Amino acid sequence: MIDYLEFEKPVAALARSAQDLRATGTPEANSEADRLDERAARMIADLYGKLSPWQRTQVARHPQRPRLSTYRAAIAEDWIPLSGDRAYAEDPAIIGGFATIDGRKVVLIGHEKGHDTTSRLTHNFGMGRPEGYRKAIRLMELAGRFKLPVVTLVDTAGAFPGIDAEARGQAEAIARTTEACLALPVPMIAAIVGEGGSGGAVALATASRVLMFEHAIYSVISPEGCASILWRADGTTTNQAALAAEAMKITAQDLLRLGVIDRIVAEPMGGAHRAPQAACAALKAAISEELVMLAEETPAALQAGRREKFLAMGAV
Repeated sequence: MIDYLEFEKPVAALARSAQDLRATGTPEANSEADRLDERAARMIADLYGKLSPWQRTQVARHPQRPRLSTYRAAIAEDWIPLSGDRAYAEDPAIIGGFATIDGRKVVLIGHEKGHDTTSRLTHNFGMGRPEGYRKAIRLMELAGRFKLPVVTLVDTAGAFPGIDAEARGQAEAIARTTEACLALPVPMIAAIVGEGGSGGAVALATASRVLMFEHAIYSVISPEGCASILWRADGTTTNQAALAAEAMKITAQDLLRLGVIDRIVAEPMGGAHRAPQAACAALKAAISEELVMLAEETPAALQAGRREKFLAMGAV
C-alpha cells in the first residue's frame, strides 16, 4: 500500500473508494472502480506535473522511496561489500564495496537510510559519522589504485551532528572526502537519489558528473533549518519551510539551470516510490551512459575537469 502525502489526499480518497467498490465483487462495482483508478492516475499526473519545491521535498523524503539497498540489488552485480575505515570503526550509514554495472567494474558507495524502523536506527537514518566518510576515502583510494570508476548514491539529510561525531573530527572527515573526490584519477559519477543535504551529501557528490532524480532535492541546509535561521521561527512551520524551499532553489530543475548538477533522471509517474524497479532501471541506464562517456578521459583530464566544474559554480 502506498503512503499518500498531504497534497495527495484527493488521490487517496479515490483509491479508497475504488478499493471499497472492488470489495463488493460485482461487475458494476469493478467497472466503476476502474473508472476511479483512471481518474486517480490523471490526478497524479496533474499533481506531479506542477509540484512546488516543498512538495518535491516531501516526495524526496517519502518513507517508501527506494534506498541504497534497493538500488544496489537492482543495478549492481557481483557485489563485494567492504567495511571499516581502518582507524576507528565501521559506519553502517555509509555503505561501499566493489560491484559490476552493465559489465563494468566499479566501486559503489552510498548513504543507506533504511526502510523500516529497525533498519533506519541501524543505519542512523543515513547520517554518516567520520568513520563512514573515512571509509569512503579508503574505497576511493582503492578505486584509484585499481583504475575503477567510482559511483556514489547520495541520500542523506546531512552528516550526523552528534557530540561523538564532532569529537572524532566530522568536519575534517567531510573536507578530506571532498578532497579525495577531486583528486580521483578515475571517473566519478554521483547520483542524488533522494535527499541531498549539507556537506554530508557534497562529500560524496563532488564528481565528474552529478545526476539527480526528478523529484530529489539537494541543498546546503534543509528548508526547515533555513526557515529557523532566517525567520527565527520553528523550523517545522510548514508555510515558512515552503517559502525557504522556494527561495533555496533545491529542485533538480533549478539546479540543472544553475549548473550545480549535470543531468536529471526521470522518475516513474508519481515518484520513485510508486515504481521502484522502473526507477532503478532509469538510474542504471543513466549511470551506464555516463560511464561510457567518461571511459576515455585521462586521469589528468578527469582531475582538471572536476576542478574547473566546481570552481565555475557561482561565477558571475
